[in-house]
Order: sequence, then C-alpha cells, then structure tokens
Amino acid sequence: MAMANNKKQCFVCNKDKIIYPCRGCSKEFCFEDLTKHLRNLNEDFNTIVNDYDQFREQINQKQPVSSSMKQIDQWEKKSIELIQQTAQRYRNILIEKERKGLDKLRRKFDEITEKMKKVQKENEFNEMDLNYFKDQLMEMKKHSESQMEMNSNENSQIFIEKLSKRVTQKLILGKWTQNGSTICGGNGEGEELNQLSNPGGIFIDKHRNIFIADSGNDRIVRWKRNENQGTIVAGGNGRGKGNSLNQLDWPTDVIFDEQNNSIIIADKGNRRVMRWFLNTNQPEILIHNISCCRLTMDEFGFVYVSDLEKHEVRRWKMGEKGEGTLVAGGNGRGDQLNQFNVPTFVFVDDEQSIYVSDRENHRVMKWRKDAQEGIVVAGGNGRGENLNQLNHPQGILVDHEGRIYVADSDNHRIVRWCEGDEEGEIIVGGNGQGNEPNQLFCPLGLSFDGEGNLYVFDWGNDRIQRFDFII
Repeated sequence: MAMANNKKQCFVCNKDKIIYPCRGCSKEFCFEDLTKHLRNLNEDFNTIVNDYDQFREQINQKQPVSSSMKQIDQWEKKSIELIQQTAQRYRNILIEKERKGLDKLRRKFDEITEKMKKVQKENEFNEMDLNYFKDQLMEMKKHSESQMEMNSNENSQIFIEKLSKRVTQKLILGKWTQNGSTICGGNGEGEELNQLSNPGGIFIDKHRNIFIADSGNDRIVRWKRNENQGTIVAGGNGRGKGNSLNQLDWPTDVIFDEQNNSIIIADKGNRRVMRWFLNTNQPEILIHNISCCRLTMDEFGFVYVSDLEKHEVRRWKMGEKGEGTLVAGGNGRGDQLNQFNVPTFVFVDDEQSIYVSDRENHRVMKWRKDAQEGIVVAGGNGRGENLNQLNHPQGILVDHEGRIYVADSDNHRIVRWCEGDEEGEIIVGGNGQGNEPNQLFCPLGLSFDGEGNLYVFDWGNDRIQRFDFII
C-alpha cells in the first residue's frame, strides 16, 4: 500500500514539506519557517507596545498650551479690561449726575437761607412766612431723598443693563480685511459699461447684484456678481441730462424693491423721486418737487427721503401723494438737536428709529419714532480727524446690535460707533487719501451683503471696494 503524500510547498522556502497554516495571514509554512514567522509577529507586537508606551508618556507630559488657549487668555484679559473701563465710565457718569443734583440743591438752599436772613434781620415775619420756610425745607428734604432713591434704583437696574449691553457689543465686534478688492469700476472716470463717473449711492440685493447710482453718467447700472461690467437699468437715454420720464439728471441714490421688482431713484437734478419697473422698463414719478438727496425704505414699505433745502427727512407710503410726513428736522438750518445742516444719508432700523448723516454739523443723529428732536450718536465734536470727530459724514448703516457704521468721507475712512460711546474706531481706510487697496478717497455709500462683507462706494476713485469679513 502506498504512503499518502501530505506535503505541500512552504510559502517562504518554496520546498515541499509538511506545512502549517497561519490564520492571521492565511498563508502556509513549514515548521521551521512558521516558527520564524511567529517570532517576527511577537517582535512586531512588542514594538507596537513600546510605541504605545512612548505615546502615553507624551500624553502625560503634554500641557494645554494651544493657540486657542492663548486666544482665550487674550479674550479674558480684554474682557476684564473692557468691563473695568465701562464700569469706571458709568461711575463717573453717576458721580457727575449726583454732583449736579447736589449743586442745584445747594443753590436752592442758599437762596432760601438768604431770604430767611433778610426776614430775620428786618424782624418782619409772620405765620405765613414761617409756614413758607417750613414748606421749602420739607420740599428740599423730599427732593433730596427722592433723588437718592432714584439714583440708587437707576444704579442697580438701568445702569447695569446699559453696562452689560455696552460690554457685549464690544466683545463681539467683527473685523474686515484691510485691503479691499475692486468689484465695480476702477477703470478711471468714464461712460463705458466698465466705468463709473462720480457714483452716488449703492444697493445690494440678496443675490449680490449691485445697483449703482452712476451720477455723472445720469444712469442707474446693475453689476451682477462676478461680472466685469454693468448693465444700464434706468436712465442713460441720450447724452447729457434730461427730464423726460425715461431720463435722469444726476441721480444720487437707488434702492431695490424686490416685492415689486422695481428700483426707486433719487433723481436729484430733476427734483423728483422715480420708480422704474425692471420687467417692463416703465418709469413713474413717485414724489414731485423735492430737493432729494438720499433715500431708504423700511420693512413696512415706507420711503424716507432727505431734503437738502428744507434740512429735513420726510416719509411716504408707497403710492402716497402730497408732502408726506415730517419725521426728522424741519426746524430750519442749524445745529440744535431738532435741526440739521445739510442732511444726507438716511437709515431706518426695525423700530423705525431714523439715523441721519448731518453732514455740515459733522455728526450722525438718531431720531426715535415720533421724537421731536434727535440725539447725537456719532461725532458732534466739531470737524476733525480725532476718533471722537467726523469730517463730513456720508453713508451710514446700523447693525442688529445697534452699532453704527459711518463713511467718514473727508477723513477717507469707515468708522464704527457704539451708541453712547465717546469715540469711534476705524474699521477700514484711514491711511490717507489714495487709490491703493488699503486707501479710500472720499467714500460715500456703504452696504453689507448676506455674509457680512463690507462694500464701500469709493467716490473719488470711481469704484466700489469690497472688504471681506474675517471674524
């Protein structure tokens, strides 16, 4: 009987021997090579164990010193400093308020005391005089107690709320790249479709189409995203100025009404506000005989127009005829809180508060709904270039946190103010007049897109610059 042949070829030595399978690699080895294979596996495993041990030591020695941790430390330090500065500022406000109250009370007290001395010296007084002095003393005591109680309540409630709001505003401030990108114009002043001439105002829709009041060319142009030239959507009919329905004369501002697919235009040279329907290219006059400078629209469909001659801002419901409703100014030219001196750009927030660039008073005013006078929220310290001053402010925007962005035109910079602050901060520009990417030349209009990028109407350079949002 023949012997069975149970030999096969070894994976390593390739010789016919009795072989043994390895379940891990599914290969077959002779006894000698299997022994070597298992020894190698054991050595590899020991190497992995050593690598794990070394990595464990690295983990145990590692300290949390990442760049994020450093940023948190910087944020903590900045927050503490900001809280301390804001708290001290409001302490000073309270001290000054109480000092004025005490000074007024002292003057009243000295006045009554002089009367008492005079009556006593002349020895001419009766029960009525005594009752008068008693009443005056009681009234001063009540006033003093009530003032102290009011200051105490205000300190513990209103002031703390204001302080918290101010700190929160400053801690979440955004930043933008300091070098802008030219996205419209920038090819010199001219009338070609890739050029602009003394542009006035801009409007950016949700698709990032940019509508431009191309004042010097008496037209409105629309630049679609990533296009290198614009399209005329209003005006531009015939060379030079014109007052026909299909012509414009130095248009200074434009807004896009998405609901009606129309644009609303401040046709300044023709003293009228126009509406052009984009789908039919049919124009109509909305407001007659007004020295319209700039305009805006609120969420309720009201159109607000600044009037250069009357130094006021009026509001119209879309389609409303007549003189509209006076909402700010209208008390002649001046620098009082109920006056303007050449109001230009207008912004309306969700509460229908109106912000106005009071150009020749070098300040921005806020008029709350139905208010009889405004408050200064930026500038108001004379013409200048210090951080508490403005120099012919123009375009304005207000974000949802109440921070105010101003085109500080003759300082060639964009500044941001938090309401109640004594000075603003430069966010772009401020590097002198020029046409470099980090410079501006008399900026006028401002706008944000949905991603927070800032668009600046760089009037003197006949271009629109975009500064990308980075934080």
